[in-house]
Amino acid sequence: MLDQILNNLRVISLPTKTDFRGINTREVALIEGPSGWGEFSPFLEYDEYESVPWLVSAIESATQPKPPVFRKVIPINATLPAINGREAIADVLSWYPGASVIKIKAGKDLKEDFARIAHAHEIAPDAKIRLDVNGLWNVEEALEFIYAFYDEYDEELLEYIEQPCRSLEELRELKEACMMPVLIAGDEVIRKAEDPFDIDLEEAIDILMLKVAPLGGVQRSLAIAEHHGLPAVVSSALDSAVGVGYGIRLAAALPKLDFACGLGTGQLLAADVANLPIENGVIKVGDVTPSEVSMIEYEASAERTQWWQDRIRKTWKVGASEIITEMGWHW
Repeated sequence: MLDQILNNLRVISLPTKTDFRGINTREVALIEGPSGWGEFSPFLEYDEYESVPWLVSAIESATQPKPPVFRKVIPINATLPAINGREAIADVLSWYPGASVIKIKAGKDLKEDFARIAHAHEIAPDAKIRLDVNGLWNVEEALEFIYAFYDEYDEELLEYIEQPCRSLEELRELKEACMMPVLIAGDEVIRKAEDPFDIDLEEAIDILMLKVAPLGGVQRSLAIAEHHGLPAVVSSALDSAVGVGYGIRLAAALPKLDFACGLGTGQLLAADVANLPIENGVIKVGDVTPSEVSMIEYEASAERTQWWQDRIRKTWKVGASEIITEMGWHW
């Protein structure tokens, strides 16, 4: 199968509209297979071991039948990067027409975080707020923020905080100490776990954050959700439309979906390989086929394509091949 993957590989370099995770260009490797397209796009700093589930997800998307779905549209949240200034924030929020939830990056500077929240709430007063901290706070800092937030705003405004602290132990300590009705979503504690099935999430988090590529595809993500039995939110990892489209498939395949999903992140790209329009706060479920014109226009250099081919070979060798064999998947 490795030869087919490499022979059907297109590496694309997409510019972003804002600085997101410190990057302004998103490189992705797209694979065309018998069931459509898959995306392999672990961030550049990830080694081949952390990249294994990303490759498994891409192969599943390209070679396996699509899962049955429970819904035809997926509600999405607006995603607000760690930017400052009312005008800039209003511009970003305008990219998400009809979104009733705003996910705000936070955790690096308390004063800037609260200014960002204030601007977003002023611009969209009816929208709920969720915060993504990426584990940057310790327990004391998380409590300081939570109490300050509830001093300033009605408790109904804050939907949840995603990964306020890094470890499960810290999250349990936070939930035990916090006297406010805040919900905690777990992201890194799930997708960076050695075995997402073999972790005890009790009294640590209230909501699962599912990202299809880092978790190894739709089938495995659904199994993780069923195993833990918690409400789930599906989010992307700044994927191209191909990767986002597969995340939308996961969200559509969940038996229950109580929250808007972080699957509108294509709006953070200045260019993409396909169009996934947001209409009235939702994105339609469907197959995503990248535009040949866009793939030619944003094709990466020969050197970068070679780099991604080598990365796939390494990732295949350290674990992806074994998983694909166990799954019995064929091209």
